Amino acid sequence: MMDKLPFKEFKEALNKESFYKKMGKVSQVIGLTIEVEGIKAFVGELCEIILKDGESKVSAEVVGFKEDKVLLMALGNLEGVGPECVVVPKNKSLKVKVGDDLLGKTLDGLGNPINNEELLIDKKYRVHREPPNPLKRKRIDKVMSTGVKAIDGMLTCGEGQRVGIFAGSGVGKSTLLGMISRYSDSDVNVIALIGERGREVLDFIEKDLGDDGFKKSVVVCATSDQPALVRLKAAFVATAVAEYFRDQGKKVMLMMDSVTRFAMAQREVGLAIGEPPTTKGYTPSVFALLPKLLERSGTSEKGSITAFYTVLVDGDDMNEPIADAVRGILDGHIVLSRKLASQNHFPAIDVQESVSRLMKEIVSDKQYSMSGKMRDVLATYEKSEDLINVGAYVEGTNPKVDEAVNLIEPINNFLIQDTNDHLRFDETISKMEEILE
Repeated sequence: MMDKLPFKEFKEALNKESFYKKMGKVSQVIGLTIEVEGIKAFVGELCEIILKDGESKVSAEVVGFKEDKVLLMALGNLEGVGPECVVVPKNKSLKVKVGDDLLGKTLDGLGNPINNEELLIDKKYRVHREPPNPLKRKRIDKVMSTGVKAIDGMLTCGEGQRVGIFAGSGVGKSTLLGMISRYSDSDVNVIALIGERGREVLDFIEKDLGDDGFKKSVVVCATSDQPALVRLKAAFVATAVAEYFRDQGKKVMLMMDSVTRFAMAQREVGLAIGEPPTTKGYTPSVFALLPKLLERSGTSEKGSITAFYTVLVDGDDMNEPIADAVRGILDGHIVLSRKLASQNHFPAIDVQESVSRLMKEIVSDKQYSMSGKMRDVLATYEKSEDLINVGAYVEGTNPKVDEAVNLIEPINNFLIQDTNDHLRFDETISKMEEILE
């Protein structure tokens, strides 16, 4: 009878199964890092720190190793963590719940609803995922209408394109994102607010996004008071949510405000675990992590993620390290000008400094020619503006300048758009024809 039992299978199952749980203890806390001894864990593994009262717990993630100690960073408040606190490894990395029930919801940086509402979802996605295979990405050949005349007419974006919005503080990035989210042709919006002021979150949802925009949106929010690791995770959580909807074959619009604060969060993490600071204090891991985040959007075999990433430039310096690195990865950049904003020109898009790298491939030759003509007029007028303003220019001296003087006002009126105005893509092209013909 005993010979008939599958003894070998039982033995293998017993050898694979662990009948005990290995725990560690906190040995030291320095700044943001928690040193733990007595456990073996992998980078990215979640752990729970049990406080001295035996009931309260603090979630943390493994961020590195130091000799025989594991370095953790808390995903919450460090208050209450002390020597000898028990640390339990969870043997899993961070995952986020994904499903249609997320639409119209606001999530925290770890993917949980901010108002503690229960999500009726079973499916989960890993927060850190690989970008689509480059050879399996569909070519970008369709226009993604944003409803913003300056972008649709002169900086046309394709379905699955990734674009950076570069601007200093207070120039209108959030307002522009709100317009795009309301008026674009996307099926779903995923909006990540990284390191924003707490006051601005509700303002953005109610004022910039509006009821219509919020119904088809998922907002992921990690305010500036959140730990650096939570701000970092918020960007990856938003991208994972966008990837889920892309895998359903939908046209997804991913908007992240801002990549600069994401980079600052990674700088905090890097410095805390001992990385050497390099350009402007940013650690090498910042520049390694940026392409891992930005390359995950775009087209795949099933759907597309059209992405707009804002970059907060210090002192309006468009060549600062993060702006330079992001510009090299993305498929175009939109520059917002403080000078235009001060002239009450909204959205304050400087079309001369901005470019869409895919525009020529996705628009008609006629539209591309009209866009070039408008750029030429703006450049000609800018060169001669001082002479025209002081009355030193005599009409008839230069035909190009004469043309620029006649067209500059209609073109500027075309580029200015109220936040409540909405034009379809074909209406925008018709407006351009009216001005030039």
